[in-house]
Order: sequence, then structure tokens, then C-alpha cells
Amino acid sequence: MSQNQDPSLPKTDAEWQTFLARKNAEPVAFQVTRRAATERPFTGKYEAHWAEGSYHCICCGNKLFDSSTKFDAGCGWPSFSQVAVPGAIEEIVDRRHGMVRTETVCAQCKAHLGHVFEDGPAPTGLRYCMNSASLDFDAKGDA
Repeated sequence: MSQNQDPSLPKTDAEWQTFLARKNAEPVAFQVTRRAATERPFTGKYEAHWAEGSYHCICCGNKLFDSSTKFDAGCGWPSFSQVAVPGAIEEIVDRRHGMVRTETVCAQCKAHLGHVFEDGPAPTGLRYCMNSASLDFDAKGDA
């Protein structure tokens, strides 16, 4: 995983762990975002979360998805059909675990978010399958 680009963000593993703990991130957030781990299906706090608002990177606050594009893919992870802001997510070929997939990372801080698949709904046909632990939610009307 690449180093983060924003100089105000943590640099070391210990700094990231402290930073995420202070944000009340899920316990697996460090392993997911900085080590490309995957949370267990149906365990993340946003898997069955349907409030209106936007989803942001837990590490840097970069806006990633709007709730209007969230759908129930039945896979056990929050799924979205499109990115909220073009260029907010980078895609990387992932050949780990004997598979070829497309990993998604935050374009701003390089946090691992999840993977994108080509089995989503129209009109994009995409399913951004994200780890809840990599996301933070802002309800509509919140600053």
C-alpha cells in the first residue's frame, strides 16, 4: 500500500492506530484500511444501514459515496453502484488469494476500501463492495 499523500495524516502504524481509535473506528479499521484486510460478511455497521447521507473515508474524510447509490447486494458488505465524486477512488489490480479482482483505495490517503465488481445494477453495472470499517457516515444536514 502506498504512503498517504496528506502530510497532516498519521505516518506510522502506531499513529494510525491511535488516530482511528480516537475516531471511534471499528476495531478492525486499522487492519482493513492500512493492511487491506477484509471484515467478516454481515458484521459491519453499515451493511444494513439505510439512512440518508454520505459515506466518507474513515482515514481522511474524503467523500466516497452517496446513500442514494447504496443497494442490498446480499453479499454481507455495504454495496454502492457509483462513486459520489469522480476520482475519489483509485482502482488497483489485486492478485492476492489466488484471484484477480479490482481493489479500491481512497485516492486521497490510499486506505483500502474494498473491491469493485461488474455485477451491479443499471445504469453502471458496478458493485462497489466496501468494508464498513473503512467508512464513516455523515447524515444529511450534518456539517
